[in-house]
Amino acid sequence: MDAVDRLRTRADEGQVADYRVVPGRDPTYADCDLEPRLASALAERGIDRLYRHQVDAIEAVRDGDDVVLATPTASGKSLAYTVPAFERAMDRGGRTLYLGPQNALIADQAESLGELARDLGFGSRVSVDTYTGRLSKTEKRDVRDRRPTVLLSNPDMLHYGLLPHGHRLWEWLFSSLSLVVVDEIHDYRGVFGSHVALVFRRLARLCERFGSDPQFVCCSATIGNPVEHAARLTGRAASGFVSVDEDTSGRGPRHWFCWNPPSYEESGRRRSSHVETMGLFADLVAEGCQTLAFTRARQTAERYATESADALRDRGERDLAGRIEAYQASLRDDRRRQIEDGLHAGRVRGVWSTSALELGVDVGGLDAVLLDGYPGTRMATFQRAGRAGRGDDPALVALVAGEDQLDQYLMRNPDDLFAGDPERATVDPGNDHLRPDHVASAAAENWLSTDDATHFGDGFAEVVADLEADGRLERRETADGVRWTHAGEHSPQQSTSLRTVDDREVDLLADGDVIATLGLGDALRDAHPGAIYHHQGQSYEVSDLDLDRDVATLQSTWADYYTRVLTEKSITVDRDRDAMPLSARPDTSVRLADVTVTERVTGYERRDAKRGETLGRETLALPETTLSTTALYVTVPDDVEATMRSIGDFDGGIHAAEHGLISLFPLELLCDRADVGGLSTPYHAHTGASTVFVYDGYPGGVGLARGGYERIEPLLARTGRMIDGCGCSDGCPACVQSPHCGNANEPLAPAPAVHLLESLSGTSDCPDV
Repeated sequence: MDAVDRLRTRADEGQVADYRVVPGRDPTYADCDLEPRLASALAERGIDRLYRHQVDAIEAVRDGDDVVLATPTASGKSLAYTVPAFERAMDRGGRTLYLGPQNALIADQAESLGELARDLGFGSRVSVDTYTGRLSKTEKRDVRDRRPTVLLSNPDMLHYGLLPHGHRLWEWLFSSLSLVVVDEIHDYRGVFGSHVALVFRRLARLCERFGSDPQFVCCSATIGNPVEHAARLTGRAASGFVSVDEDTSGRGPRHWFCWNPPSYEESGRRRSSHVETMGLFADLVAEGCQTLAFTRARQTAERYATESADALRDRGERDLAGRIEAYQASLRDDRRRQIEDGLHAGRVRGVWSTSALELGVDVGGLDAVLLDGYPGTRMATFQRAGRAGRGDDPALVALVAGEDQLDQYLMRNPDDLFAGDPERATVDPGNDHLRPDHVASAAAENWLSTDDATHFGDGFAEVVADLEADGRLERRETADGVRWTHAGEHSPQQSTSLRTVDDREVDLLADGDVIATLGLGDALRDAHPGAIYHHQGQSYEVSDLDLDRDVATLQSTWADYYTRVLTEKSITVDRDRDAMPLSARPDTSVRLADVTVTERVTGYERRDAKRGETLGRETLALPETTLSTTALYVTVPDDVEATMRSIGDFDGGIHAAEHGLISLFPLELLCDRADVGGLSTPYHAHTGASTVFVYDGYPGGVGLARGGYERIEPLLARTGRMIDGCGCSDGCPACVQSPHCGNANEPLAPAPAVHLLESLSGTSDCPDV
């Protein structure tokens, strides 16, 4: 590709931090006996042979196993469940429930599966329908009346619309359910994943009552624990899953660039990754490359699609300027489909997209993919990169770095991106902040008995007792033993959101309209009086926060500054759960504990939007919040503390180490660094020593602290390398400064932090660990 050569010449300017070619490969096929009508319909679509990984998955389902298929984007995962789903419908009318995390993906799958079903003909008994919240009541009733053999929906609709009405409206589905397909299971993690795991336990008990026992086919991007995650999510035994994780599809060579925007000598800051990506985007489109740029925010996608088109017009490329689009989840279905069809046909030459196009929506192969900032995980990085490549043609991928810790760490350590272990996904269906609502929901769907402990795990009896004491369950003595039924007037399903864990929420009111809703903790941080709040491209100032009514009042503003809260925080260790000595320091253990985090917003800073300088500070009198969660913590050995004090600010050292550990958490686990919090203290009453805590940011925890505990040694080593490799003296956004710090990033001392991390990980003499 000419574009590759031109980008490589930029290495002399310092922008190319790494360049490598991932070689192409030929496909590997395998034989698979298919029902003649199905084989013919696939052949009409150009599919006359199946990849070996597709056949392996199909045969495992035929053998009665649960399957987790963990291969990259565009590897043909959908055939692995389409074939068995259609076979079962054609053979004995067995039904399949397909669940996708986003409606755009569901619509894409419904179209392709529906066309294939129509080609088979009415006599095949294969019929495909979609059941989501976007349907009217009449449309939903029509779907139920048609009783399709393949029903496509999402976990939210399963929770709100199917399970609550199982006996009245859906007996035909649950009694004949043969297969459950869970697509993109890597998206089911954290709070959402933990909620969905409990929904699946409710599904299992309802199927049990109707006499069905469906198999599961779970599709995932490449993650570090596909079988463990699938089993924990679905409630099925890990031993019953067959893992298929080798991609045997063909592809062309992929030219990878790790691209670092230039720095400004006077400030040390780097040019915005958005601006740098826009320049590369315009260059590639002008050179004839069909290009997709991924960015994080909807507003960024819209803005830079417009500015990229303007840049092409300035170059005289008016035709190309009119063929640039922005793609994001809030677009109407018909508009998204229009852009997807335009990409297929080549009419659309460039797209700025959020993660909406990361999923399995079929847009064909593109010439180039640009990643505007590190997506946060290797999994997402390679999912998005997988959009580049048409047949065996070469493709170009460029990761354009931001200036935060993860991005700059990977610019200095690209092998950690390409050769590192995949991140692990975490869910916690045992979270006792989430479980009671789902147990109550299960009782409303079908009476509970003591046997339901097999579905809801240890502590089920205590949850039931608490719900009974609260009047949410009613106890009944029967000839078959004790039964519990739902006792409330209101639907427990409707009052339980799968996307949140906070019980209390604050409405943000602007010009009389609610423009957003935040959990109480987020509202105290982001919607306090005087806060600058950004929404849909508009800036607002919070004029009032009324916690009696849980309403924040916002006014439009043209303020050229932003605000950052100041907080006080403490951690109480309620119970130590596990301890593990560090390999390099057997005298020092990392511990996992139940903790209570108490935090109070004490004030805020106003900072110049362009230079980041502090313009002033204000105090606030707001209530404290508490968070019961899980944490990992480690104490600082006396000899290490003495050395740290001799080479710099000790408090700044442990603070910098805490920030660094949090920033690299996403290299080990599928999460955002905002999902975890931390505290470093020169003395803690529980340990009697200097201690660094990293805690799960959700009530009850969703497995993040435990995941970090299990991966603590590589995390310590990587964090030490990251801080040591930065080269700054006082700490900067590329190593230890955090936008979430409640102490205004003071104090920070990189050198003592490096000594601490190297001492705990034993890497001081092993820089390549």
